[in-house]
Amino acid sequence: MKLGGSVVGSWKTSEDWAKLLQSTGFAAIPCPVDSNTDKVLAKEVITATREMGVVIAEVGVWRNVLAKDKAERAAALEYAKAQLTLAEEYGIPCCVNIAGAQGARWDGAYKENYTQETYELIIHTVRDIIDSVQPKTAFYTLEPMPWMLPDGPDEYLQMIADIDRAQFAAHMDFVNMINSPRRFLYAQEFIEECLQKLAPHIKSTHLKDSLMKPDFTTVIHETAPGLGQLDFALVLASIHRHLPADAPVLLEHMDTFEEYDKAFQHVRAIAEAAGIPTA
Repeated sequence: MKLGGSVVGSWKTSEDWAKLLQSTGFAAIPCPVDSNTDKVLAKEVITATREMGVVIAEVGVWRNVLAKDKAERAAALEYAKAQLTLAEEYGIPCCVNIAGAQGARWDGAYKENYTQETYELIIHTVRDIIDSVQPKTAFYTLEPMPWMLPDGPDEYLQMIADIDRAQFAAHMDFVNMINSPRRFLYAQEFIEECLQKLAPHIKSTHLKDSLMKPDFTTVIHETAPGLGQLDFALVLASIHRHLPADAPVLLEHMDTFEEYDKAFQHVRAIAEAAGIPTA
């Protein structure tokens, strides 16, 4: 697997960026520029990244394309299409967003997230984004979430069938779907199920840890690898078994370079001990 993560630090030029990226040791990263970046700079940064042998795994959207406010939704849709266009232009295989929320918080938990009307809106919206851009090599994907669809492998497979577009694929974040005590306690079995069912569709994977506290009623936290309770030797073995050898796997949601480096070294050490290549 190509192990990496988000790059933390400031930079202004492609030379600055290259130095910062080199310091991480990452083999894969999310796209460091977006559709609003100066086009000359964007090209220089992407070129510098690839010259270092680092894979740009995904282009993020992270906007609520289901927002009830019409202006917010229109702006989010425009940005999603621009990001998918960016991915297509630079040969980045994965453009990723969440499905969207039916409330004030863009990624929030709302009863309306699970209605049939919302499901149909998700299908229509994803089709609209793909049909508007008509990518040939880039895929639009939805990161699974704990409290919106898709929130399980079967739900994801159904969504793939219902969206019915060749350029719609899967994004894997199994920790986001470990949203109940049963899934937590059977985490390895659940991760194996996710990979067995979705591996042919997966374009990018996020890697995190999961921690369930002994509090009532249920409290499950995402944490950095090594700070939770997942068995990463088994997790990495599942990823290695089901995904291609060059599949990108990204650490995320840490705040500092030091936090990323600690998690990166922890995962890489476990992989090395298990004989799983991570370059």
